[in-house]
Amino acid sequence: MITMLVTYAGDERTPFDRDHWINVHFPLVRETWGPYGLLSASGFFPRDNDVGLVAIGVVNFRDEAAMETALKSPETARIMADVDVVTAIKPQRSIVRPL
Repeated sequence: MITMLVTYAGDERTPFDRDHWINVHFPLVRETWGPYGLLSASGFFPRDNDVGLVAIGVVNFRDEAAMETALKSPETARIMADVDVVTAIKPQRSIVRPL
């Protein structure tokens, strides 16, 4: 398994539609990337407003090849377009590889 962390920098004043992100965006991610080897996708909101992050997505794929295939798929454009509905923040991706 490989994990992609998707982070959104900001603070409590940064516009971010939490409801849409959890109830619309994540189902879209699961539906779109599921056929490519997505295992799970979840979203979290830091309790401390001073951490510099508005939201964190944790997206798990079967392996790195599955993740790369999903990210390069034409359907990824739908996911990225939906991010623009949630916020103007551009998400940052980090990869967590098992040791």
